[in-house]
Amino acid sequence: MEASWLAERIGDPSARGIAAALTALIREGTVTAQTRLPTVRGLARELGVSSGTVAEAWAELRKHGMIRTERRRGTVVLGPPDVPRPIRYERIGHFGDRLAIDLAIASPDAALLPPLEAALVAAAGADGLNDYTRETITPRLRAAVEPEWPFTARGWLAVGGGYEGVQLLCQTTALPGDRIAIEEPTAARLLDILETIGVQIIPVACDQDGPVPAALARALRARPVAFVYQPRGQSPCGHAVTPERSAELAALLERSATLIVEDDGIGELSVSPMVSLGTRFPDRTVLVRSYSKSHGPDLRIAVIGGAAEAVERVRVLRSFGTGWTSRILQDALAHLLGDAEVRERVRHAGEVYAARRARLAAELAARGVPTGGSDGLVLWVPVRDEPAALVTLAAHGISVAPGSRYVVEPASRHHLRLATARLTDDPDELAALADVITLAATGGPVVSASP
Repeated sequence: MEASWLAERIGDPSARGIAAALTALIREGTVTAQTRLPTVRGLARELGVSSGTVAEAWAELRKHGMIRTERRRGTVVLGPPDVPRPIRYERIGHFGDRLAIDLAIASPDAALLPPLEAALVAAAGADGLNDYTRETITPRLRAAVEPEWPFTARGWLAVGGGYEGVQLLCQTTALPGDRIAIEEPTAARLLDILETIGVQIIPVACDQDGPVPAALARALRARPVAFVYQPRGQSPCGHAVTPERSAELAALLERSATLIVEDDGIGELSVSPMVSLGTRFPDRTVLVRSYSKSHGPDLRIAVIGGAAEAVERVRVLRSFGTGWTSRILQDALAHLLGDAEVRERVRHAGEVYAARRARLAAELAARGVPTGGSDGLVLWVPVRDEPAALVTLAAHGISVAPGSRYVVEPASRHHLRLATARLTDDPDELAALADVITLAATGGPVVSASP
């Protein structure tokens, strides 16, 4: 496509106008799939605008799946706009029907979840039931969660799960093109969220104690509008931030105005104490605590508590759609949180999950495969070659998640993420599983095995 031809069909040379004009041409079929677009610089020259304006338009089209930039062919058209997809989170690859062991999805063990019947019956009499008044958080739920919150929160809101909470906070804090810092590796869905809202992702390396201070210092020089991290039970690495590391991070954040978003994804199932930056920065920290894995995915509940202004922005955005989270679900969770038997059941579940994770980690360590971390529902396993490891495991009927989903850019070292919450408790079966994982990780036979 000639730059002059396209420029003649663009009436508004702003980034939005360029994107809208090309979208219309693609929708009507005037510009077809596999058409190579002019260079950013060439179109900018024809329109009399900066290259940045055209690049911004291209970014918008790319976000909606209409164009793709290829090294040799330049930027080519893919087709009409599509809904942005969480491509990291969606399953990749189809290995047939032999997959008998699913270690790809870090879902809770249904046998360890508390029963919901009594909680739902109790919640059926929720105050204000079927009233269109928008309830940010019910009094019962706030009374249940507030005593355990790690800092004094000025704003409260119940939302439909932890990822929705993080998404809405990032969406209401950042404009397209803004920067958000996030630990790396991190949850695949968090990266999907940031890419979809069009921000620049600033990765922050982490070790066994959490985000590395030097890496955060470098990220803060880019002036991110938010810093998103997991204080404990980190996915995929399984680390928990120590008080000493939190103090180091706080010293760096002291000199910034960055919003701090803490994603507590497994909440009460964690075996690590909650160390929150909100104790130092209550006016610009928001904690998102999910109760899906601890109390039931179908409750679809997370609680946001923290900086009043940030929470209020989320409330306003939700008013365009859902408006509020069901009072029945909120009060059902409140009932569960206040039930002594349920609390004991959740505590027991956390111990079981920790033991399952630790047993597989020990089996792998005995075979020369290190994992690291001590918390969470997953293991981060280094492998020699990721694609080959995936195929090897699939050939043995085992599905896992490729580590490349959890990083911003392809890493020099390859990993797999293994979900551990539903592992077998049979020692012989676990040892056999560890043998196969070791084969996949090393590309060779098992050197040694645990007794």
